[in-house]
Amino acid sequence: MRIGFFQFAPVFGEVQANLERVVQRLSDIEADLIVLPELFTSGYQFASKKEVRDLSEEIPGGPTTARLIQLARDRRMIIAAGLPERSGRQCYNSSVLIGPKGFVAVYRKIHLFYEEKLWFSPGDIGFRVFRVGGVRLGMMVCFDWLFPESVRSLALQGAEIICHPSNLVLPYCPDAMVLRCLENRVFSVTANRIGTERRRGKPPLIYIGQSEVVSPKGVVLHRAKPDEEDLAVVEINPKDARSKKINAYNDLFRDRKTRFYKR
Repeated sequence: MRIGFFQFAPVFGEVQANLERVVQRLSDIEADLIVLPELFTSGYQFASKKEVRDLSEEIPGGPTTARLIQLARDRRMIIAAGLPERSGRQCYNSSVLIGPKGFVAVYRKIHLFYEEKLWFSPGDIGFRVFRVGGVRLGMMVCFDWLFPESVRSLALQGAEIICHPSNLVLPYCPDAMVLRCLENRVFSVTANRIGTERRRGKPPLIYIGQSEVVSPKGVVLHRAKPDEEDLAVVEINPKDARSKKINAYNDLFRDRKTRFYKR
């Protein structure tokens, strides 16, 4: 299976231009799964709730999802992409999962970071796993990485690959995802963005890039540079994520002693 990411610098508020840039770059690539950054259509540094609402879309009824569905069908690929979602009176920092046959699911970010708490409602759907094209995919968004329960919840449900749209500004995640994959024996695709946002007198947000694909043994199969656009695809075997055995006597999940774990 060929999996990867597109790391680039979305322009704040330029939804159509950001979307078409993605479509153009993915239109001639051979891949089975591509992950796009968090909020890839809108940009990240919001300054008002009105901006959030104006740039948010319904999922799956909005134009971005419709365009990605067309792309996924044309290219016979799976796409996981972050965008602001509007649902009734609420807005969510969401990720949409689309397969060659169309819309699969939406995930709403549970662990909100920094000023996201001003603009978005926390996710209310939970961590779920979906079987698409013979592979089991889990979704999370950016800051979810700092909570080990996120990946563990998905792994316990049988996820083989974690799709992880991100807008990372803290330096820790690329190395932390190595541990997340190792302790759960899963693949992960973290798709970060690059560039800087400085809007309405706010302190600048400098994105660290370093999008990556990590194996169940904690091997970084490809890591992008901090400040360069990168469209990367690597070949993996999802079956490598199905065994949780460390050796003849130890299994990561069977050896868990949940009665001793305090809440």
